[in-house]
Amino acid sequence: MTDANIVYDKVHFRHDPKWSVRLRAAEEGGVLLCVACVIEIIETEEIASVRKTFALSGVIGMMKSSPGALRELLRQDHRVTLHFIATLLVMLQTVEEPVTLEKTDQVLVQLLLELQNELSFHLVLDEVHKQLSDQQSVKRFLPTFNFLGNLVKTVPNVVHSLVTQYVPLLDHLCSALLYPDEALKTSVVCVWLQLLGTPGHTAAQSLPSATRDRLCVLLLQTFSNANSAQLIRNCAGLLWQLVQVGEAVSALMNSPGGLIMCDENQDILANNSQTLIQNQEHPPTDHCPLPLLLKKLLLSGDDMLQLISAKCVAAILVHSPCQYSASFIKADIPGFLFDRLACSSSEMLLWCVYSCLVLLTEDPLFFSQCHSIYGIESLVRSLKEALQMTNLEVPKQGLLLLTEILERQPPGVHLFPSGSAFVAVSEAVVAGVSSPCLSVATQAVYAAAALFRLNHQSRPVQYKEVEGLIKAITDRFSELLLPSPAKWQKTGKRRRSDPSSQTFRSKGFLLQALVCFQAACRLAEECASEPVLMENPFTAPYKHKDGQGPVESLCQCVLRCCDSVWIPTVLKMCECAPSAQILQYFYSILSSLFTLLPSLMPPFATKLASSGFYRLAVEHKGLFCAGNRNPNLNACCCGFLQKLSMCLISLSDPPSHTNHDFEEVEILLQCNLPSMCFHLSDWPSVLSEYQEPRATQFCLVIMLCLALQQGDRLLPDQTVFSRVAWLLQSVQEEGSCALPCSVLRSALYLLAVTQEKSPSLDGAPLNYISKALSSCQSFSSLYFRHPALLHFICRYPELAEKFGPLVLEMWLTKQHTEQSAADMQERAERTDNHGDQRQDQQPHMETMELVTLMEKYPNIILTLLDMVCTREAPLAERVLGVLEVLLHSQRQSITDFCTSLRPALLQALQRINVENRAHGLAQGHTPTVNSLPLVLKLLCVTQASDPPSPPFYCNMEGVHFKLLYHVSSVIGMLKSTNTESLLPALNYLYCCLSLTPQHSTDRAVSMLLSNSGLMDQLQTVIASSSSAPPGCPPLALLCCSHLLLASLITLQRVHSTQVQKSISWSLDAALQRLLLQKKNTDNLLLVSYLRLLQALLDVDLASAVVQLGTGPGLVGPRPLKVEDGALYPLGSTGALCLLTTLSGLLLQKHELLLRASVNCLSSLLGFLKRRSPCSAKYVMRQPWTRFLLYCLLGSGESCLLHPAILRLITVLLQHSSTVVLWEPDLLHVIETVERRGVKELSQEAAQALRLLLLQVQSGVSLPTEEQKLRVKKMMEELEQQTSTENCDPSLSSNIIHIGDVSICQSDFALKTSHECLSSFSS
Repeated sequence: MTDANIVYDKVHFRHDPKWSVRLRAAEEGGVLLCVACVIEIIETEEIASVRKTFALSGVIGMMKSSPGALRELLRQDHRVTLHFIATLLVMLQTVEEPVTLEKTDQVLVQLLLELQNELSFHLVLDEVHKQLSDQQSVKRFLPTFNFLGNLVKTVPNVVHSLVTQYVPLLDHLCSALLYPDEALKTSVVCVWLQLLGTPGHTAAQSLPSATRDRLCVLLLQTFSNANSAQLIRNCAGLLWQLVQVGEAVSALMNSPGGLIMCDENQDILANNSQTLIQNQEHPPTDHCPLPLLLKKLLLSGDDMLQLISAKCVAAILVHSPCQYSASFIKADIPGFLFDRLACSSSEMLLWCVYSCLVLLTEDPLFFSQCHSIYGIESLVRSLKEALQMTNLEVPKQGLLLLTEILERQPPGVHLFPSGSAFVAVSEAVVAGVSSPCLSVATQAVYAAAALFRLNHQSRPVQYKEVEGLIKAITDRFSELLLPSPAKWQKTGKRRRSDPSSQTFRSKGFLLQALVCFQAACRLAEECASEPVLMENPFTAPYKHKDGQGPVESLCQCVLRCCDSVWIPTVLKMCECAPSAQILQYFYSILSSLFTLLPSLMPPFATKLASSGFYRLAVEHKGLFCAGNRNPNLNACCCGFLQKLSMCLISLSDPPSHTNHDFEEVEILLQCNLPSMCFHLSDWPSVLSEYQEPRATQFCLVIMLCLALQQGDRLLPDQTVFSRVAWLLQSVQEEGSCALPCSVLRSALYLLAVTQEKSPSLDGAPLNYISKALSSCQSFSSLYFRHPALLHFICRYPELAEKFGPLVLEMWLTKQHTEQSAADMQERAERTDNHGDQRQDQQPHMETMELVTLMEKYPNIILTLLDMVCTREAPLAERVLGVLEVLLHSQRQSITDFCTSLRPALLQALQRINVENRAHGLAQGHTPTVNSLPLVLKLLCVTQASDPPSPPFYCNMEGVHFKLLYHVSSVIGMLKSTNTESLLPALNYLYCCLSLTPQHSTDRAVSMLLSNSGLMDQLQTVIASSSSAPPGCPPLALLCCSHLLLASLITLQRVHSTQVQKSISWSLDAALQRLLLQKKNTDNLLLVSYLRLLQALLDVDLASAVVQLGTGPGLVGPRPLKVEDGALYPLGSTGALCLLTTLSGLLLQKHELLLRASVNCLSSLLGFLKRRSPCSAKYVMRQPWTRFLLYCLLGSGESCLLHPAILRLITVLLQHSSTVVLWEPDLLHVIETVERRGVKELSQEAAQALRLLLLQVQSGVSLPTEEQKLRVKKMMEELEQQTSTENCDPSLSSNIIHIGDVSICQSDFALKTSHECLSSFSS
């Protein structure tokens, strides 16, 4: 060779130029290459290997720089081509230099690649087969095997010919694996690896079965004895190719365990084949070596080998898990796989290991050998790392493995014996649920559902973690894509079957979440039923507030999530595309809640029913369950409807009276709900068909009633009314089927509530309804608390006559029991506070219903009054309360009510009198009638609501006088301890006398004063007032006695009525109480004392009605002084004491007490002036008068302009011109009025001011003319605003109630000068 030209100079001249080619022009440095020279160079043994290598390199360079040039040269004569190829093949056997061998291999492979000639391929394969067949040892065939590997890799077309036409050559390749040289084995395995690595595994599938099986056995032998890393890698790669073919898997897994050993002197071709055949015909009894080989790979530190091992295990198990899993499990492959999870972070390796373990879990042997227990901790740790990876298929597969383990783990063996282990797996599942990928989250929910099994719970149960999982799943609901109904109509039909759509994945997540929640409910039920699972407070991982148990907390968590999230989400989904499977779990969860939290179900059931769940469940049954479809959904819907109905029935008012009724409804629903798979639109026809089973119709009536009670009208009111009335009529006509009590009660409710928009009943329907109601043994079992029932019964006279009193009685009875403790406490506080008036109390809403009913049906009043007289005290009192509300309601019909009430009350009193006399009450026997106090109270209320008419004022005749007579007679027959009856009776007598003008009370006063029983009763009450507390009469009774006695004293003086029996009263004791015990005496009692003293002072302490007693403390020792004698029995000391007491009471600013004090002071001063003018002047000159006036004038504008204070100044000015001065006293009053304005004064204050100014004008000398004009101007303004006729408070007929005492405002109107003069003249 010369320079860079590839020619053999010695022989080149003999070669035809056609075998030469210059790659580029000579001027450009082009290289000349002669193919013939190249052939002779590589054939000549004398030529050094370096020159041969150079020549081959030149050929390689030419093929790279000028593709196709060599092919064109060789096409001139194919013989040269074949000879060139054969020479290169010989070199692979003869050349020993590695570089030369490498170049030879490259030239041969590239040449065949360029030629792409089948003839060339066959030549090569034939020559290789010939070489292998002619040799007794394959030691020198390493280059040939390397060439074959490179050829198959570079020219894939050779594979098909080699597999189909050169099976003997493949057998030689198998036999070569028996040679102990690992380099040779590595090369042979590489050939097989390239051969079987074609896409689709077509080559492996095309191999003859004998060759394939032999290859599998030899591969296992080679793999078992391999030491070099490259051989191990190649064997692993070839194994991965084989296990992807089912037939090869069978051969590998059934291969003999005894591996064949050989050496280089072994007769490969003659002896080895026979040995292998014998081994396969008689397989050894020991285990298969393949699992051990794969376990060895798992133990290696090479990630790639570990990955191949895991892939091989997965590929083998995919073909037949049940056939091969036992071998891997016995070889402890699961344990080694779990170990790989604990120490690997490779995404591909983790995914493969997860997949292998998923397949292995299908064999029960996996769990019996406790591999799940061994690996669960590693799995949980790897899951937490996998969830941080970018490839989301890895955590998805890991969660699938966790799910399979949790689902298949035997119940008797616990995976999480400690709380920390359960916490760890819960954290991993929560992380999976929180994954941004919805598919991963869905798989995590699968795992959570399996984790909620009871056998997976640690001891103690980690309820907090269970709650955390439930909340985490619930939080994902907000991310679900649930389109609106309008959008769903456009895209839903197209997308709902697309698994890749977000809507489809959201639906899948929702379904699995409901499965998980059902598992949580089942877990809660199981934990609640086993006390051993209740959390120990000393070892519990966390504590609950308010003493709440952990199971109860879990149940409440489920309830909260269901109420706030699950129900709205499922309902939204059902609006678009309801799913029978989702609804099945949904209704199952709702049913479970009734078992988990029975105490919280009443409000929850009410919310469900009011939200339309009856309608929802019924429509779902009609949509999915008709025609015996979806039996599981039908069962769940029926279970939910039954529990919802029974819960609502237990809340009914009143509840079922017997367990029999409750069980009857439960059985009725349980037996008939499954067959009721029709829509709501079909219900009217079902209710009105004779052919329909009665039990089905009864179920419909009950559900219609329960839904309507919660405000859900499943059918129009008119439809319900007519169908229920028809049903009752048809049942009565048949006479063979008795209506159950619960059904009849539901029918009555439906008729009552829907009557407003329906036509009235008449004729036969009404008779049948009355007959149906009468058929019930106890009407109380049909009663329900609703105003509509009252109106329905009272609307029809036939029903009102039979059932009206019963309904009213139960309405009033239940009203009392339903009042809350807070209402009772508030009422007690209002009763204790005497300043509150009864008119200010707000009546109960249900009481107002009765008031409305009485206005609509007046005959009810007589029924109620009869209940007052004939029923027991508690019920009669409640009836009285209702009538009080009616009489206080200020309606236009009050007069008519009172007119109809008075005769009935008179008859009641007459009957009571007769009965009391018959039983000898006058002799002290116990009364048998308890209605007297209530009748008297009602009489007082009637009196206050409708004061007597003008004829009563004039003549005191008719029913009014008769009532007065009978009340007074009753008082005389009562015991003094019967305060309950005495108090309203005395109130009534007092108000009658006070409301009637004095000139019209002669007959009444004469009748009362002639009643010795009444006078004895008053004497007993007044005399016992000084007793110790046990014997002291009640405060209200003593007040009423004082007020009545004061009226009798005044009217007896007016009419000079004859008195048959006087009352003794200690004036000394009364003054001592006012002076020394006023701080401990109730204000109302003080007021009554002052009113009685005022009446006595007005008659100069001399009345035939009262015999006053006095003592030395008032009049001094005998003989009496002139002043004491003139003022007897009060005496001068008593007068001063009374004045001192009144001055103190005037400063308390209590409204009634202030008025009573001013009036009493006015009467006292009048009494002193009439009996002892000197004493009157002396009293007025006392310092207390100026001090009192100073305190009152300095108490502020509102106090100064109070009518009582203005009246007090007038009285003081009237009795002494020196006590009240123009300046500063009167001037201060004038200025205050001018600042406020006359128009801002009340009528009573304006009248009092007018009297004061009149007194000023008549008795005060004004200093200047300007002041006179000032007073005159104010008088003119007052003249325009007031007049004596319309401002005289004596004409007031109002009654106020302070506690149990009735007060006539006219008795505490401020006395005018005219009144004072009248008293003086009398």
